[in-house]
Amino acid sequence: MPFPGTQKNEVEQIIKALLNATGPRNKRRLADMFMDLPDRTAWAEYYAIIPQPRCLSGIQSNLAKNKYKDPLDVFTDLDLVFLNALYYNEDGSQIAHDAATLKALLETEWKRRSVLPTPRASPPASSAQKTHARAAAAASKTAQQPAATKATTRPTPATRPQTAVVAPAPSAPTASVAKSPERHSSPEMDVDIGGTPEPEGPSHGESRDAEADDIVRQLEKGLPRWEGFGELGWMNEVDPNRHVEIVQAVSGYQDASGFRLAASMEAIPEEVAGLPFNFPLSLSLIESRARNKQYAFSKAFDEEMSQLFVMGRRTYEPGTEEYGHILILQRLYHALTSSNPPPGPPFTTTTNFASVRAGPGTAKPLHANAESEGILGVTTYRVSTKDREFINEVHFKGWTVRLADWLHMSNPDDPSRPIVGQVFRCFAWDAASGRKGQPGVTVAWYHRPEQTFHPARRQFWENEVFKTSHFADHPLEDIIEKIAVQFTARHIRGRPRPPYWYLGWPLYVCDSRYNDRERIFVKIKNWNSCVPEEVRKSTEFMPIYPFEKSVFPRRFSSPFLTGRVKGPGGIAEATEKGDGDKIEGGGTGRKRSKRNPGATSTPSRTEQTDRAGPSKGLYVGAPAAQAGASTSTYQYPQNAQNPRAPSTQQATDRSILTSAGLTALGSNVSTEKLPPETVKHFDRDPDTNEVLWFASPPVDRARSRPPQHSLAYLHFLAKKRKKTHDDDRAMDVDEVPNGPSHKRLRIQPTVTETLGPLLVELTAELGSPVAS
Repeated sequence: MPFPGTQKNEVEQIIKALLNATGPRNKRRLADMFMDLPDRTAWAEYYAIIPQPRCLSGIQSNLAKNKYKDPLDVFTDLDLVFLNALYYNEDGSQIAHDAATLKALLETEWKRRSVLPTPRASPPASSAQKTHARAAAAASKTAQQPAATKATTRPTPATRPQTAVVAPAPSAPTASVAKSPERHSSPEMDVDIGGTPEPEGPSHGESRDAEADDIVRQLEKGLPRWEGFGELGWMNEVDPNRHVEIVQAVSGYQDASGFRLAASMEAIPEEVAGLPFNFPLSLSLIESRARNKQYAFSKAFDEEMSQLFVMGRRTYEPGTEEYGHILILQRLYHALTSSNPPPGPPFTTTTNFASVRAGPGTAKPLHANAESEGILGVTTYRVSTKDREFINEVHFKGWTVRLADWLHMSNPDDPSRPIVGQVFRCFAWDAASGRKGQPGVTVAWYHRPEQTFHPARRQFWENEVFKTSHFADHPLEDIIEKIAVQFTARHIRGRPRPPYWYLGWPLYVCDSRYNDRERIFVKIKNWNSCVPEEVRKSTEFMPIYPFEKSVFPRRFSSPFLTGRVKGPGGIAEATEKGDGDKIEGGGTGRKRSKRNPGATSTPSRTEQTDRAGPSKGLYVGAPAAQAGASTSTYQYPQNAQNPRAPSTQQATDRSILTSAGLTALGSNVSTEKLPPETVKHFDRDPDTNEVLWFASPPVDRARSRPPQHSLAYLHFLAKKRKKTHDDDRAMDVDEVPNGPSHKRLRIQPTVTETLGPLLVELTAELGSPVAS
């Protein structure tokens, strides 16, 4: 008979207090590490040392099923959860610290409730503390059995297993983390979504420190394993002879060059470690079973083929040619098992059987600029609602796909690099579409580094992808597998919990958005703006198993610098911007000049600047780090009389970071834009609308004197004034040497002045005066 309801309510309140307890410096729930038991296979040693394992989720379940007859039994089990953690983990570790905190909280909360009986003061007899103490005492009396003593007594600090067991959240079966002996306890971590610290790890693929690698390795060592495919979404029942036809079509498919892709599939080992199934499996074995009609149902055949493709994806490295062969054959298999299989054999395709005509880096959205590069009309800038009915989830090949799940989708351009996308809608087409009832998903695409244009100096996180504004509708046949994408704020602090991610699934990290129209990277500061609205405020969306301290992923140079990677992207100048600049759904609103489609030169300053406002306000009497643009350039005009004329001169980098000598730091430099209330006080460039900036403030000095004549020139003028007055050429102080001469204007004499001398001469000749 269960104990009274009033006592049960009080016990439930105590458990609730334990579950809500958080660290003193952040919001991390302390109880997350004790919710479930460690995996029995991975941590067999734990079950050998701990006689009575307990977990909070198990206690909650037993309490709900009224399996406890006395409230003290509940206290004993709760106390065992923390006593076991204190015994198994080394003193001073994070988990031991959390266990001690919760144990003290349990005792305090229990004593506060007078309706509950007084608990015992010492550990229960079933605890590891007392069990191993009794064994040690017995061993001391039996000197003839030293080996047995070593097997049962608690290990000394020198030989004790250096392991911290982490119990996962209620939805996960197990989790455990091995702890290195030399590691010190770390401060509590804040795992909430938020901004990302600047990269602190090494670059160019260099190794991280051993402690960081050990933290990741030991956490992942104890994470829950994927349990395998589900029961829904398999192919419809078909004639057994159809199974043979499908296997033969996959086995005999050849690409355009005549190469048989199944050769990569036949090289897969019959058993691959780390999978939920461990029986031998191969393409020839499946074909043999299909010929002998050993598959009683089509579901069994479909499931084994899907398991074989999982083995292929785990065998080959992503991006390799063999990995691409596996994905092409998988997409062909999905088409053959669909309700509308392709015509053939032989089977031909221009898109590697993918439903979209182009992939990331080549696809252009509907209503995009018709003159832009790529294939137009493949994606959209928003989630479409036309001719469809939204549903909660879809099922395909044992996968259950819901809103906000991340997926690998078939890439028509490069099968070895599948499309990374997040589900924003699950839907079924209605009658108006002509595909009534057929399910599909609307996916937001993420770009890989090789699908972007970026400067050669830019570095990337390991497995980094970039959020874009591309949305595409995909049929279920495009789905390859479920994956996970973590935003950096959580990726550096832990790994996703099931069912969002399992060890072995591809895992990516995202730190920025990428606008492929403007070739702009925008560092994400508000992660909620990148996920579907329905999960933005959910505290249950992608929780993590936390590391003991933050661990940054490795950083690598541009994949194009290796010379082995080819993609739709390339090396080109790009702009790093803050998260305040809106780029989703059509860019920033900036005007763009027409560019030569084949040109790869640096974009002009006008192309990189938003004309609509001061989003790229540059330095005006402020530190260089406050500039809103880090890589803008200016091209000097070719014609000084026409500043707007096109220039053929090489662009000169006049950015603030270059002036400050910070360009070499690459993406480690954090930039911020000037606020509008500051920018409005300064002049703008008439052509680009940018705020005018200078490397330094103006220097105060006296106004310079106007140009003065030289002494030699003044001496020359004085000598000219001394010339005789009868010179026909009068002095011209403005005369230019070797220039045209300027003669003085002569005034015509009057009549009296002209006739006077003539009268005098006439009088002299006649000898008599002339009447005047």
